Amino acid sequence: MICSRTVFRCFKALERLGDRITGAAGPYFVGLAVLLISTGAICFFDVIMPSLSYPLITGPICILIALNLFLHYYYVCTIPPGFVDAPMQLAGTSRLWAQPLNKTRPLTWSSNLNITRANITVCRKCAQRKPERTHHCRICNQCVLKYDHHCPVRINQCVGLHNERHFVMFMAYLCLSSLCFVSLGYEQLFLALGVSYRVVWPYHVPPLAYMLLYILSAVIGLAVGIMCSYHLWMIMQGETSVESQDHEHYRRVASERGETFVNSYDLGKLQNLRLFFNIGPTGYSHWTLFVPLRVQPYTDGNAWARPAGYERHRGVREGEELTDDEETSET
Repeated sequence: MICSRTVFRCFKALERLGDRITGAAGPYFVGLAVLLISTGAICFFDVIMPSLSYPLITGPICILIALNLFLHYYYVCTIPPGFVDAPMQLAGTSRLWAQPLNKTRPLTWSSNLNITRANITVCRKCAQRKPERTHHCRICNQCVLKYDHHCPVRINQCVGLHNERHFVMFMAYLCLSSLCFVSLGYEQLFLALGVSYRVVWPYHVPPLAYMLLYILSAVIGLAVGIMCSYHLWMIMQGETSVESQDHEHYRRVASERGETFVNSYDLGKLQNLRLFFNIGPTGYSHWTLFVPLRVQPYTDGNAWARPAGYERHRGVREGEELTDDEETSET
């Protein structure tokens, strides 16, 4: 028992050290990501874009994809995730903000959804009052509304209520950009390798740089594609990354009692997607999925949509919810 406690404490110390290192290196990771994305875009528009058919059609589409990629990355890196002690984030009036379809009533409340007030607890780490689905980030040392995870490598901050949509949109457009690069640029790859009938490399980007970026695009597209698919699946289940782990524990506990765990945030796959991206009659137009504008979440984090008759999860009794300490020790 003493040995296991010592090992656990050593792992916790290493975990805290890793948090400090990744937290300090976060801005450099973001700078590297901006450099790689910008280099890939320059390479695409210099090498691949001139060879595409129907330039009046393909040109604007490629530019729109690039704008979505850069702007969603800018949003997810700069928009606060939603700290419980921060002022409520309101929609802006600039042209970067989309306009909701229904302007007469707040997005939080809708006659088409069963909106219930979130249960309030007190965080054991920072003593802040926090609504359900809020978790304490050990790196930021703050409670984050609808906390998903802390991402030090890609965005150098947490993914939460106010930037989770842009995080998923960024991953989706990064996958799409990588797919376009790989599927449309293979002929130029053969030319760079010297196995094409053309002998002259007519582009500004060096052949070696193009080959490296092509391979990098294929690897990143595959890796981010898997991660994006995983996040979309969790969204369709009405879960965040943290909740996905918690719900596995709840299912085991409920099963041992002969009960069935039911996630009270799950309204069905299609409705879960609509609420996450906040599109439809109670939110924004579907074209906000294709134009990189800022969009408010459907809730401020103090209320959540649930199926009719649900006020909490089924199969989980009061007091059995995992705390941040218990979640940390399990992950």
